[in-house]
Amino acid sequence: MLPVLSSLEEKYRQLTLSLSDPSLISNPQRLREVSKERADLEPLVRKLEEHRKAQRDVQDSRDMLADPGIDPELKALVEVELRRLTARVDDLEREIKVLLVPKDPLDEKNVILEIRAGAGGDESSLFAQDLFRMYTRFAETQGWKIEVLDSSVSPIGGFKEVIASVQGRNVYSRLKFESGVHRVQRVPRTEASGRIHTSTVTVAVLPEADEIDVKLDPKDLKIEAFGSSGPGGQNVNRNYTAIRVTHKPSGLVVSCQDEKSQHRNKEKALRVLRSRLMDIAHGEQHRKIAQDRRSQVGTGERSEKIRTYNFPQSRITDHRLEESFHAMSTILDGDLNEILEKLVLREQTRLLEDAKTP
Repeated sequence: MLPVLSSLEEKYRQLTLSLSDPSLISNPQRLREVSKERADLEPLVRKLEEHRKAQRDVQDSRDMLADPGIDPELKALVEVELRRLTARVDDLEREIKVLLVPKDPLDEKNVILEIRAGAGGDESSLFAQDLFRMYTRFAETQGWKIEVLDSSVSPIGGFKEVIASVQGRNVYSRLKFESGVHRVQRVPRTEASGRIHTSTVTVAVLPEADEIDVKLDPKDLKIEAFGSSGPGGQNVNRNYTAIRVTHKPSGLVVSCQDEKSQHRNKEKALRVLRSRLMDIAHGEQHRKIAQDRRSQVGTGERSEKIRTYNFPQSRITDHRLEESFHAMSTILDGDLNEILEKLVLREQTRLLEDAKTP
């Protein structure tokens, strides 16, 4: 076993012992840090134990086969078992290598999910609504909480834009693969002739920043109140509850009008602003802000696509995987697990290859 693996197992044991230390129990912040560090190491330690057992079973099988007096029928069974165990050892070694790859520090973050209608007019806004429903249903299956921060509804009921917070365990690690242009091919509800239209929707998944990640200087902010538009009754029409925040150094502007409280709208707008600023900070430092945003969602043109939803053929094609999926209704109802697991595996394979490169 590599020395690094032995040291990680020893670290896990020490962390486990320290959890019963009275001085640690009386320090809630340190207790959380130690508990998290132990939890991060636990999958690796469990996989190492499984690998060790599989290796022992392989050796036991080889010892049996080395016995000259072994019964022929038993020998045949042991040979089959040995092949299975050897393959399992190889699989475990690959899984351990994946666990040793440094994690993206943002993977455990909550996210700001931004969905915007792109090319295609009204049909694009209707599909933006379908995608938001898909992510909402997926979040429910994962036990995540989703909260709308701001939205703009099209005249026929779809979303021109919807911005939401998704909170839960390892949200960014899953949803980050959804960033990009989603293309839809279908007959619009408004199309009388039955002609298939092609439209696009852009999705941006930003790790949610908190005040520790991004500090906002009040001098850098221009905060304006204005009258909300859309449904909401007299409160919307008479009171200036909507908030527009402009970040002067970057020029970023965030508006929020979903809440009836000016304070709540300001709070939500600042959450979105922090996340957009952190997204830029993690990109190339010298790119223009507009270019940085386009690197994730593109311009909305049909050629810049990560996935195509073909309704006439009931087929969803992920262009990064170069693979099609035919459970259209199930996927749009929130069952994204198969696609996301394959994208995670693709990313892990790439990271392993990068780790091998000097």
